[in-house]
Amino acid sequence: MTEPLTERNARVAAARKLTRRAGRDAAGLFLAEGRQSVVEALDTGGAVEVFATEAAAHAHRDLLAGAGVPVRVVTEKAAAGLSETVTPQGLVAVCPLRDVSAGTLASDPPRLAVALAELNDPGNAGTVLRTADACGAGTVVFGAGSADPFQGKVVRSSAGSLFHVDVVRSAPLEPLLDDVRAAGVTVLAAAGDGEVALDTAGDDGLLAGPVLWLFGNEARGLDAGLAARADHRVRVPMRGRAESLNLSVAAAICLYATQLAQG
Repeated sequence: MTEPLTERNARVAAARKLTRRAGRDAAGLFLAEGRQSVVEALDTGGAVEVFATEAAAHAHRDLLAGAGVPVRVVTEKAAAGLSETVTPQGLVAVCPLRDVSAGTLASDPPRLAVALAELNDPGNAGTVLRTADACGAGTVVFGAGSADPFQGKVVRSSAGSLFHVDVVRSAPLEPLLDDVRAAGVTVLAAAGDGEVALDTAGDDGLLAGPVLWLFGNEARGLDAGLAARADHRVRVPMRGRAESLNLSVAAAICLYATQLAQG
């Protein structure tokens, strides 16, 4: 067997640069770690090579046997350098960045889309991506100031859903919202003090589509000027005494309600 590549190998060193945004932007590539992410990357043709430790290559030999891209065995230390987790899984795919331009959303809007305004937490970002995919959304927009969708924790939290939806990255949201509204998309801003209750929005036909849901920062919510560009501000009714909902939970409720309304 060929000796595993070490952290000093040129290919490993180049891949390690992808753990930083500047490296991803320069190379046009990102890393997808873990079996589920690698499965989806390979199934969608979204991987160009895979790095695996000897243990991971053995554990996932069924997957790697039909990978269709180069599989490079690396040392545990090399794999740790490609990981952004405390406990690396030893299985990483190198994938081309797959963001699309904001203009595609206005020119061919899906029935359901999501826009994130200054959403900073990568775990929340990945969870919203996963939920959007599960509810049939076609596009997720990461507005300027939001987490990078190709950051390691976002990719892992999305559990492969990053490969199933169109992703718009670092988009200025003000002109985008104006453009999608002009294209006939209903823009709904999630707000705790919204004038429309989610449980009546479906009856009012607001969720019929095409719809773009706008979600704000975890702590500050939506900027007032940005929220004013929406057609409606929608609140999730809460019967208990909780002060608010986690952003990703609120997004899941809104998107699921929209999925039900759209059939």
